[in-house]
Amino acid sequence: MSQIADKFLDRDEVARICRELRGQGRTIGFTSGAYDLLHAGHANFLERARALCDALVVGINTDDSVRRYKGPDRPIIPERQRAEIVAALEAVDYVFLFPERRNARNIELIQPDLYIKAGDYTKSGLTSAEVVERYGGEARRIDIEIPLSTTDIIERVRAHRPGRPAPRAETETGAEMCVSLDAPRSVDAPAKCSPAVFLDRDGTINREIEYLHEPERFELLPGAGEGMRRFADMGYRIVIVTTQAGIGLGYFTKEDFYQVNRAMFRSLAPFGVTIDGIYFCPHGLGAICDCRKPGTALFERARQDLNIDFSRSICIGDKTSDLEAARRLGMTKILVRTGHAGGDREFEVEPDFIASSLDDAARWALDRERA
Repeated sequence: MSQIADKFLDRDEVARICRELRGQGRTIGFTSGAYDLLHAGHANFLERARALCDALVVGINTDDSVRRYKGPDRPIIPERQRAEIVAALEAVDYVFLFPERRNARNIELIQPDLYIKAGDYTKSGLTSAEVVERYGGEARRIDIEIPLSTTDIIERVRAHRPGRPAPRAETETGAEMCVSLDAPRSVDAPAKCSPAVFLDRDGTINREIEYLHEPERFELLPGAGEGMRRFADMGYRIVIVTTQAGIGLGYFTKEDFYQVNRAMFRSLAPFGVTIDGIYFCPHGLGAICDCRKPGTALFERARQDLNIDFSRSICIGDKTSDLEAARRLGMTKILVRTGHAGGDREFEVEPDFIASSLDDAARWALDRERA
């Protein structure tokens, strides 16, 4: 089969063909993606996926679904052209377009023997794996041999624009990624618009210690590293927004704050967690500012720096000020039963979920996406 028209079909027709192939004892493999700006990494992955099965089916996200999870500037290539380009590959047997963000409906209709994804996904990030495993299929990961991504290619193109400022480096000092409201902007936002999980630090990620400034006293809470890793696997940027009034009150310095962050990085390293940004309010409690929660100025700054979609984002904290900031910005609100556990009662706001830990919060978010 070599004609694009014979391979690019609607989803129901592909599902019918797959039923016939299964009746013949053929093994069906299924994968999906935007396949925007098709590159060598895509071709390598699809060829290796085809080697695992008798027929490889590829679902292509529609333009609308790509915009929902990659932002208004994507896709670069319209949906029909993307589908036809993938269908032209020898390794691919059938292609269809689908409007959903996740693959649960695709898997229910096609019932592939193998649900195949690239190695940049972890098992917890495969939100539809349980669907395929329910009827005896298997979720299979293929390690990446050619480390390319469309977003990286777009970033490199943008980097060659004249006059583009140098990106802010994330280094081991922990200072360069910490942003207060008066810090100058020195980066272009990433090309991909993504949701974020906004996390309070003290009492949410680590054990609550008033005016914590000694790195040796930093203690990661149970489930914090696992939850942050799970959120990252689901495609959320990891952003910390924290009030550090002790700086303004003179109890400790910014360097002390950075030292505690270094201890946090060391504690999170075994979980493979990368923090996209730390935004902090350094003002004393008596100061009037827009950045102390529930003020939203730091969240807005993060949105500009990191190209964040508030409507799909989540804010997690142990105080009602965290929840109130989330309410003002239209984000999902999660209260953790650690730290103050909402006992401050400063604001009358109800959480969308009460979690025992960050891992509990991430599992709830994952279940919600699957639903």
